[in-house]
Amino acid sequence: MMEFQINKLKEAGEMFTNATILVTGGTGSWGYDLVKKLLTYNPKEIIVYSRNEDKQVNMRREFDDSRLTFSLGDVRDRQALFYAFKGIDYVFHLAALKHVPVCEELPLEAVKTNVIGTQNVIDAAIYNGVKKVINVSTDKAADPANFYGFTKAIGEKLIVHANSLSKDTKFICIRGGNVLATNGSVVNLFIDEINNKNKISITDKRMTRFFLTMEDAINLLLKAASEGIGGEIFVMKMPSCRIMDLAKVLINHFGKKVSIVESGIRPGEKLNEVLLASNEIEDTVEFDKDYLVVLPKIEIKGLREHYSAFPSVKTTSYSSSDKFLTHEEIRKMLVKAKVLK
Repeated sequence: MMEFQINKLKEAGEMFTNATILVTGGTGSWGYDLVKKLLTYNPKEIIVYSRNEDKQVNMRREFDDSRLTFSLGDVRDRQALFYAFKGIDYVFHLAALKHVPVCEELPLEAVKTNVIGTQNVIDAAIYNGVKKVINVSTDKAADPANFYGFTKAIGEKLIVHANSLSKDTKFICIRGGNVLATNGSVVNLFIDEINNKNKISITDKRMTRFFLTMEDAINLLLKAASEGIGGEIFVMKMPSCRIMDLAKVLINHFGKKVSIVESGIRPGEKLNEVLLASNEIEDTVEFDKDYLVVLPKIEIKGLREHYSAFPSVKTTSYSSSDKFLTHEEIRKMLVKAKVLK
C-alpha cells in the first residue's frame, strides 16, 4: 500500500509540475500545508486567494518563494474571482465559514460564503477554462443538523452539478473530519485550558468525533485531484474517538490535576457525526483500503461506468459512535499530528 500511495503522489507531482494553481482561503491551516506540499511539485505559480491581509503578509515572509503570489479578495466577490482565475489550471476551494456556532448565529453570512461563494468559484472556473476544481467539504454535510452542515451540503450539490455545465472543467469534492491542531481545533483549546485554567470544558461528555492529521487531509486533497474524474466525493476512512477520552489522554500527558466541566451542547452541535448519510451508502464504493468514493444521484456522463469495477461498501452505517480509538491509539494519533512529542 505504501508503494501504491507513493506512486499516486508521484502522479500528482507530475500533474502539478509547471502548472498554475490557485487556493481560495489559502492562508488558513489547510491552505498553509497544502501550499507547502504543492511547492515540492515544482509548479509554475501558486496563487493564494484570501481576504486576510495580515496572514498573507506573514505567509509571504515565511515562505519567501518567488513561485508563490497573493491575491487579496473574497469568494463572495464574483467579479474579483473571474479576474483571479485567468490562466489558472487547478483550483483548490478551501475558503469557508467553518465554525458551527458562528454559522448558527449568522446564517446569512454562511450562505454568502459557503453557498454563493462556491457558485462564484464554479462560474469563474468554467468561464476561464480551469482544468479541475477540488472543493473541501466536511462530515457535517452528511446528514446535516446545523446551518454550517446545510450550507456545505448545498456546496457539495453545486460542485457535483457543475460537472453537467462544462465538458472542460471537472469538479470534485472531498469530505473531511476534524483536523488535529488546526485553527479552532478542540485539541488546541484543551491544551490551552489545561495549561492556563486547570480545567477542560466539554459541551457533552457523550460526544464523539472523527479526526485526521493534517498530513492525511493533504493526501486526501491530492488523491481527489489526481484520481477524480468529476462528480464524485472522496472520503477518507477516519478513526473516531470519544471527546472525553481525548481530554483524558491530554490531561495524562501534561500530568496536571485538571477538572472536566460539562458546559452543555451549543446550538447546532450533534453528539455524533457521520461520514456517509444513510441514503448515500448504496451509491458509495471502496476506492481502496483508505478511501471511499460517493457517487451522485444525478447522471454524470461516464462517472458510474468509471467506478463500475469498484466494490460497493459493506457497511450500513459510518458514524463516529460505531468504533472508538483506545487511549494509546489516541496518543499515537496526537504524536503523528505533532501535537504531542
